[in-house]
Amino acid sequence: MIELRPFATLGAANHGWLDARHHFSFAGYHDPARVHWGALRVWNDDLIAPRSGFPTHPHSDMEIVTYVRTGAITHRDSMGNEGRTEAGDVQVMSAGNGVQHSEFNLEDEATTLFQIWIIPDQRGGSPSWGAARFPKSDRSGAFVPLASGAANDGEALPIRADARVLAATLKAGESTTYVPREPGRHLYLVPATGKVRVEDVEANARDGVAITALPAVTITALEDSELVLVDAA
Repeated sequence: MIELRPFATLGAANHGWLDARHHFSFAGYHDPARVHWGALRVWNDDLIAPRSGFPTHPHSDMEIVTYVRTGAITHRDSMGNEGRTEAGDVQVMSAGNGVQHSEFNLEDEATTLFQIWIIPDQRGGSPSWGAARFPKSDRSGAFVPLASGAANDGEALPIRADARVLAATLKAGESTTYVPREPGRHLYLVPATGKVRVEDVEANARDGVAITALPAVTITALEDSELVLVDAA
């Protein structure tokens, strides 16, 4: 019901300008035991060198959530959107029936981020993009939804999937309990920073923790920690 996936066991690809770790099969990394976790298809842990990034490329039929850990990322797309998302904040692109976009680190420092892809409930539809600020002080001690397919889920950015992306910050010694909406959900937790205990399993920064078949899960910070969680069908 709780599987630890240590950072050292993740897929890896270093392209010079991009140093990536893959929690799930992606590009040249394939592990048949780690293809997806419910509707969660991709969780990439990316370090993008200064003044570099992903040139324009296409996507379709995927909900792509970007959680910036340090630095900033600048987005441009074929819909005419352009925006800069800073550390702690989130952008969401619903690829729908097709969109072209680029993601560049235009800063003088490296940018680190989590790139999270979720399979949509239905194929097609018009693409869209949005971004929002989520101050870490607003999620102290409890999970706050950042992106969600549920209506009226706080200030969360909308996605077209039966899933939620949430974040929390915990001080050392603090605990929080997350309750999925219904049994059988697929939870995937990654500490962006710090060390935590998930029930009786300890996880370090950037480890993955795959959780299922639990009515609730309690996370205790062993160090000051920043947590990102996906709750997916």
